[in-house]
Amino acid sequence: MTTVTDAPATSLLRFATAGSVDDGKSTLVGRLLHDSKSVLADQLEAVAHASRSRGHEAPDLALLTDGLRAEREQGITIDVAYRYFATSRRRFILADTPGHVQYTRNMVTGASTAELAVVLVDARKGVVEQTRRHAAVAALLRVPHVVLAVNKMDLADYAEPVFAAIAEEFTGYAASLGVPEVTAIPISALAGDNVVTPSAHMDWYGGPTVLEHLENVPVVADPTADPARFPVQYVIRPQTARHRDYRGYAGQIASGVLRVGEAVTVLPSGRTSTIAAIDLLGQAVDVAWAPQSVTVRLADDLDVSRGDLIAPSAGAPEPTRDVEATVCHVADRPLRVGDRVLLKHTTRTVKALVKALPSRLSLADLAQHPDPGELAANDIGRVVLRTAEPLALDSYDRSRRTGSFLLIDPADGTTLTAGMAGAAFAAAHDAAAGDAGWDF
Repeated sequence: MTTVTDAPATSLLRFATAGSVDDGKSTLVGRLLHDSKSVLADQLEAVAHASRSRGHEAPDLALLTDGLRAEREQGITIDVAYRYFATSRRRFILADTPGHVQYTRNMVTGASTAELAVVLVDARKGVVEQTRRHAAVAALLRVPHVVLAVNKMDLADYAEPVFAAIAEEFTGYAASLGVPEVTAIPISALAGDNVVTPSAHMDWYGGPTVLEHLENVPVVADPTADPARFPVQYVIRPQTARHRDYRGYAGQIASGVLRVGEAVTVLPSGRTSTIAAIDLLGQAVDVAWAPQSVTVRLADDLDVSRGDLIAPSAGAPEPTRDVEATVCHVADRPLRVGDRVLLKHTTRTVKALVKALPSRLSLADLAQHPDPGELAANDIGRVVLRTAEPLALDSYDRSRRTGSFLLIDPADGTTLTAGMAGAAFAAAHDAAAGDAGWDF
């Protein structure tokens, strides 16, 4: 019999790096890979050769992540670079995200699944607007842990007051966003100070190095802590005599734990049944947990299809057609009241109408500016939507997986907006939704 306690404690940490242009994100990632001995010899030689061709004696470690030709030519990160590495204590999947404001949308992509965000700040420049924007995105996406890496301390004479002032400003700003935890570390990614090994130049700092913190930061591993949610991806009905009566619903468990014999509700229809069987890798099991991919069989023959959500009857979300959310607009085309869009939530896609844009967030003072009229690229604001069909949305505070959604252009399939159901900031504007003049 399989039980939840059989699940191994996680040793995988997903984290993202962020910060303004030229704050040293790619160099930090390259330093982590290099000093943790996660770079193959041929990779290092290729980087060294490319660096020499540019007139650099030492390898430019940023080239380990900046893989696009345009990135190498311009010296900036454009796309999200995903890298895998491991130490004796933990495995890591990192997302090196762009710093330029034009590519903030990519930072949303990289941080959406992260359990930790490393926000870099140039010690000479301090906290800038893009730093605040990335902190706001991390707070918006409910990233549990944030590291402030004050980089280029070698160019600030390793001065403690410089670090202390930046750490105080950023920590105060993050606290106003609702970020639960900030760990500030002074580093020099280029020289390697406090990245993997402690710095000999900053004896006034007694905290962990970046890698030491990454290896030891706690990661939530108990699957029972979240409500069970199972979006149906595919209905399996083999057309063979042997499996004539087989009807299974395949997908990945988004959160929580499913058990055989548990009473469940299929949403948005509201029909109820019990879990008759769970198949995992061709074997019947009594229990399964996120993020396992399984096939669920129900005791009753219900009309269940792709896009439906199976959840325990106790604590199942209430389907709704009225959605209020905080969003980050990622498309060049503005989002306006009256726009008709597609809303993609887990495996379900429905038509939706933008009923109101109650407010837009000012990153300078965290003020909510009412009725902005539109949301431009990289804007963070509130939106009120009306959907053509009910959705079983959770609050994003409760579940990052089933509380998030995308708005899509129905004409060409372009992703317009990343949304988080419910209030994402304590100061969120609570104005009543206006009437866009349309209805479904």
